[in-house]
Amino acid sequence: MSTRDIPSSTHAAAVATDAVLRLHNVSLRYDGPGGPGRPRATPVVRDVSLQLRPGESYGLVGESGCGKSTIALAIAGYLPRGGAVSAGEIHVAGKRLDQLDATGLRTLRREDVGLVYQDPARALNPALTVARQLHEVFALRGATTAQMPPLLREALAQVRIEAVDRVLASYPHELSGGMQQRVVIAMALAKRPRLLILDEPTTGLDATVEAEVLDLVGQLRRELGMATLLISHNLAVVARVCERVGVLYAGELVEEGPSAALFSSPRHPYTLALLRCLPGQAPRATRLATIPGQLPPPGSRPNGCVFTERCPIAAERCAVEAPRAYLIDARPQRRSRCHFHTRVATIPLVADAGPEPTHDGAATAEPAQAGPAAPAEAPVLRARALSKTYRVDGRPLKALDDVSLDLAAGETLGLVGESGSGKSTLARLVLGLVEADPGGAVELDGSPAHARVTRRTRAQSRYLQAVFQNPGEALNRAHTVRRLVGRALGKLGRVARAERPARVSALLDAVRLPRHWIDARSRQLSGGMQQRVAIARAFAGAPRVVVCDEPTSALDVSVQAAILNLLGDLQREHRTSYLFISHDLAVVRHVSDRVGVLYRGRLVELGPAEAVFTRPGHPYTRALLAAGTALTAPGANGGAAAADHDAAGCAFRERCPSATDARCANAAPVLRPWQDGQLVACHARDTAAAPGRVPDQAPGPGPTQGPTQEPTRGPNS
Repeated sequence: MSTRDIPSSTHAAAVATDAVLRLHNVSLRYDGPGGPGRPRATPVVRDVSLQLRPGESYGLVGESGCGKSTIALAIAGYLPRGGAVSAGEIHVAGKRLDQLDATGLRTLRREDVGLVYQDPARALNPALTVARQLHEVFALRGATTAQMPPLLREALAQVRIEAVDRVLASYPHELSGGMQQRVVIAMALAKRPRLLILDEPTTGLDATVEAEVLDLVGQLRRELGMATLLISHNLAVVARVCERVGVLYAGELVEEGPSAALFSSPRHPYTLALLRCLPGQAPRATRLATIPGQLPPPGSRPNGCVFTERCPIAAERCAVEAPRAYLIDARPQRRSRCHFHTRVATIPLVADAGPEPTHDGAATAEPAQAGPAAPAEAPVLRARALSKTYRVDGRPLKALDDVSLDLAAGETLGLVGESGSGKSTLARLVLGLVEADPGGAVELDGSPAHARVTRRTRAQSRYLQAVFQNPGEALNRAHTVRRLVGRALGKLGRVARAERPARVSALLDAVRLPRHWIDARSRQLSGGMQQRVAIARAFAGAPRVVVCDEPTSALDVSVQAAILNLLGDLQREHRTSYLFISHDLAVVRHVSDRVGVLYRGRLVELGPAEAVFTRPGHPYTRALLAAGTALTAPGANGGAAAADHDAAGCAFRERCPSATDARCANAAPVLRPWQDGQLVACHARDTAAAPGRVPDQAPGPGPTQGPTQEPTRGPNS
């Protein structure tokens, strides 16, 4: 029984030539209570027009706060209380939204529109199992009880979930964020909608699962004539999967056109600025370009161009005359709201200016990131034989298997691998948040550290700090910035109460957070500002080592660039070491001195960053960088049971294209020196040829071909 066999009233209409989605001069607002200083209506989106035909993919990009998600909610009729369409028309599947009653809206959402949110935890019912929630979707499509088991299994298999039975029986809180997102995507695809809206769908997914899920969406889009609207801050993903792209700034569509043309030769200064923020646009030792200034507050539209205050080529005309949507190309249609769109290609690249001069007037030196310490210096962090075994359904599941590594002063060690490979488990063991299996040990500055953080000394707690992926969950939403950082100074820095105000101000200056936010509560800050507060809190005790677990994955590219520059500045100034975990390979390559590759709980490759990215020694590393079809073979579960393997043999053998040696099935390879300072756990590398040659492996695609990389052609190519 296949999901394609379930009847759907929309399939016949899906091949129609009319637009599946059409926005005509749409403006959106949020209504407030009014009163002194508080406007009754705040415009957030102005005069946006776009359309999608059946089978077409459209990407919507822009910084956080530009109105992308508000447009998505308006299309599905899900605007929150106070939100309203103040002008224009929205047509979905031939229906005008403002002419639908409650029953018509429910029918539209059930049959025509699928929506995937950025935060899967909010989209799933915490009181229902995954099976029950998927059951409801198929029941709406008319599936019988007898048809349900194979349908549920196929739906999860399509999004590369291998441990189907376990996931179906699980509640959402029992799954990782990446697994939750795949379940949400499976539920949306199960409806076979005419319009699929994806709002930051790959934030919690690693490179390989991201590639597979997006390929699946593309395949269904072509087969079913399904139009897709992809909202993402990952410009490389948009460039890879979308045929057309719209760039949104402060609620206005400032540029629109074919994906290839827009990313290779942008015709609006804002589009160019976004592309230049990507890590791949700057050499590793230099600072990333950022966009100066901030978005205008909602409702404060200037008389002229909305980008005037941040634009490097703005003139007097821009401040007084709002630009129209200039037609650049008629076929395919391309427009730009810039008076000087012909001059965009001549805008020079200006790197981020860096930290303000110090108190004595001396500017800090470049590069922003310090290199690793001299080899003779003792490591600041040493992990030895770390393993972690959990019990799942009464059977052991090894999440981490005998991992050892060192971290030098001032060094950044990047960790990459699919979801479930053990990256976050390793971070938690190092931090003492979970206890390792017997035999493992962690040393901080040469001294043994207890497996539990609650049993470590105060000095060790100050020594080792963390910055997590979601600062909104790591910070108390009810506390002010002053209290969050001041409390950390008291606990970690042991700073006297009278001295804390000055120290708090100094820390906020160090993370470039304007002081007028000092009395704001965490919930009032944007994601980028929250992450700056989290970094300030982590540095309150002058740590030697900071564990960064996906610190920028939820941030747009401009904020990401600023945060990466900030981490580099703090590292250079304090010689702090970073254990940097991320599924964004371009970010890892930019910030890391060395890179470790984890697969199913085992460290399969470790070496200098450039060597690993340009001459990977392990077949899994090559596949991870390419994120191609080699990872769609059986076992490509992306974390459902990633570490659930037997002790004998190579964990990658079932997915390895060259696993022919009997040793691969009978003996687990160990890390051995290979070339260019790399250590590789692969039997094929035990008898490696001369340095510089990769034996038994044809040259593969470079890292810029992976789905998380920047577009291979851009304004600085």
